[in-house]
Amino acid sequence: MSPAPPRSPSSRPARRPQPRPAGPAPRRRPRWAMRAAMTLSVVVLASAGIGHSLVSGLDSGIARVDPFKDMKNRPRAGHGMNVLMVGTDGRDRITEAERRRYRLGGAPCHCTDTLMIVHISEDRDRASVVSLPRDSYAETPPHTDRTTGEEHHGHPIKINAAYAEGGPQLTVRTVEHMTHVKIDHYLEVDFTSFMKTVDVLGGVRICTDRRLTDSYTGLDLAPGDHTLRGGEALRYVRSRHADASSDLGRMKRQQRFLAGLVDRATSSGILLNPLRFRDVTRAVLGSVRADRGFGTDELLDLGRAMRTFSPSSSEFATVPIGRMGYAVKGIGSTVKWDPVRAERLFRALRDDRPLAAAPRRRDRAVRVEVAPQQIRVQVENGTRTPGLARQVDTALRATGFRTTGQPATARDTSVRRTVVSHDPRWDRSAKSLAAALPGSVLRPVPGLGPTLKVTAGTESHQVRRVRADAPDRGGSAVVRGDEVSCA
Repeated sequence: MSPAPPRSPSSRPARRPQPRPAGPAPRRRPRWAMRAAMTLSVVVLASAGIGHSLVSGLDSGIARVDPFKDMKNRPRAGHGMNVLMVGTDGRDRITEAERRRYRLGGAPCHCTDTLMIVHISEDRDRASVVSLPRDSYAETPPHTDRTTGEEHHGHPIKINAAYAEGGPQLTVRTVEHMTHVKIDHYLEVDFTSFMKTVDVLGGVRICTDRRLTDSYTGLDLAPGDHTLRGGEALRYVRSRHADASSDLGRMKRQQRFLAGLVDRATSSGILLNPLRFRDVTRAVLGSVRADRGFGTDELLDLGRAMRTFSPSSSEFATVPIGRMGYAVKGIGSTVKWDPVRAERLFRALRDDRPLAAAPRRRDRAVRVEVAPQQIRVQVENGTRTPGLARQVDTALRATGFRTTGQPATARDTSVRRTVVSHDPRWDRSAKSLAAALPGSVLRPVPGLGPTLKVTAGTESHQVRRVRADAPDRGGSAVVRGDEVSCA
């Protein structure tokens, strides 16, 4: 479909904007939800009602791609607008100094580092953001390899590898195939543009109740409130080793950052300053790749309809996980979605309904910070009681922990109180595990790694149910923007 000809403000009828059919185009680069944040911020900024003439022509700087070319048998269009936000690991616009400072070395895999479906409700009163784990087990539809030209039948793949094999088009087709959600628009972003946009906004405020460190990215944040500028914000949203939750934890931090960014855009006076509005818009639109149907007109139409948008108008979720560490021959360890809960989530997007379901009945599970589904455990028998390790392993697995399923005998078989040994870097996970083993003691063991070890003792080896608080419930929780932002 050819892009619509530009229209002047005077010729535009006053009507509620409707989602356009999908059109062409993706480009590639960075990693995340971040960019999603950035583009959403432009939508929010437009709500100030600033004239079309101020930003007219800015979309001419957007690199265009065609992710919808020749696509057939697509899902039925729903209500509202669905935007697939893609961040790739492209680094060709990063300077050598930035590579060293922000630890962006290594060879890129030319795959998507972050995927998010952003749904804007038809009444423009709500934005729903669903993160898709990059290691999600997926099945591609039949397609042509963009590098070799080889025809492929549908086959298993990690969802982030669809980009490397078939570019933006296969990425969109795979997401639609997995979710049955029709994608209306495609946006792709990179590291450099992310940092510039955060700086143009004057930084984004985030909060943490514990120290966050990641030797891979160089992240080191003390407990408390922080206003992150571009480079430090990049470290924050990239970090996967700040705790044992790996990519799931990173997606939660990206969602918190996005909520903080929306709060910054709507409360800082940027909306009332035409020049700053123009600068932010230019920083965002000049650094993304998008389909040809997405441009200034769409952003302004959405923005005018979203005058009352705020962090509480947004909601965030990660696809519910059914199985971590799902091994697939030739692919490796993947993340398997929970088919029932995932379908419920995507149906809400298709039906233009809020993601949050009715409140659950209260249970007696102990609340913990890290979900048991994110914690891997090796159980050992520290007593002379036969079968005790197997008993504890089974009980921990029943309450959601990822046990190895291979209990062993400890060197010391005279243990009285059950011991939870853990690498200090995974202290939050250790506390969650200890909560499931009342009477147990924590023992830091530097260098132990992400797998925690339980040595069952004679006095304290009972297991009780635990459940993570909403923001960290293993991908199944839905939270509002005002629940995860500092505000």
